[in-house]
Amino acid sequence: MKIAIITPSRLHRSTLVGNAGEYFLEHAIQSIKAQQIELKHTVHFFVGVDADIELPKHLADRADLTFVRSDRKGQIPALNAALRAVDASWDYVGFLEDDDRWLPQYLDVALRALEDFDFVSSTQLEVDQALQVVRINDFPTPSGWLMRRRTFVQVGEISPASKWHYDNEWLGRLSRSGLRRGHLVEATAPWTLQDAFQVRPWLANVLRFGGPNVHLVRHNFVLPLVSRLVHPGSGTTHVGQGGTAKQESEAEYQRLIDQYGHIPW
Repeated sequence: MKIAIITPSRLHRSTLVGNAGEYFLEHAIQSIKAQQIELKHTVHFFVGVDADIELPKHLADRADLTFVRSDRKGQIPALNAALRAVDASWDYVGFLEDDDRWLPQYLDVALRALEDFDFVSSTQLEVDQALQVVRINDFPTPSGWLMRRRTFVQVGEISPASKWHYDNEWLGRLSRSGLRRGHLVEATAPWTLQDAFQVRPWLANVLRFGGPNVHLVRHNFVLPLVSRLVHPGSGTTHVGQGGTAKQESEAEYQRLIDQYGHIPW
């Protein structure tokens, strides 16, 4: 079993309390190495970076990392450059942004879900730079995505027309593909659309706007299995500050509504 992990990175230094000097990418790698899975598997990181970025030697020399330089600056070109490096020898493709982490049980749970589905997304536990819990976030960000490679081949690359909401756009194409999707939630999460609508409206959005073949998959753990870092350098923070980023975000959302009749989840 060969699993390719796609990670776009600007090789920023960590802002986590107690980890000054390390790279965010190192945290992501450590979380993958800590996965508790009995199945025999090989995991390799394909890290998409800008063409002119300087690679730290201790990372560039690692056998489990392949740095792929994009032809122009930006997250989307970096993602697509890394994805093109994943050939047909790989069985699964996962996404993990370098400032996020998978909890140790994630990979085992997600792979088991893929016995019944073609694509898996996940609710996340958001934490701040002191690793204090902020909230549960039910939006299916790419850091919770794992899929069979053929799923990605069928849906296609990340759209270069997207800047802030490439995940929504890609999920929209997935929803129209007919492929089966499971969304991982913790053991105490609402199980029906009616219950989710009352207490977890974003989870209800997954069911309402995720396409006809999306289903919730409860695991046995009390917390979500993906940890998402909330910090000042994130794209979500830039959009929330208003200005040009917010205008671009709203324009992308409107294009998605025009195309799908709603914002895909």
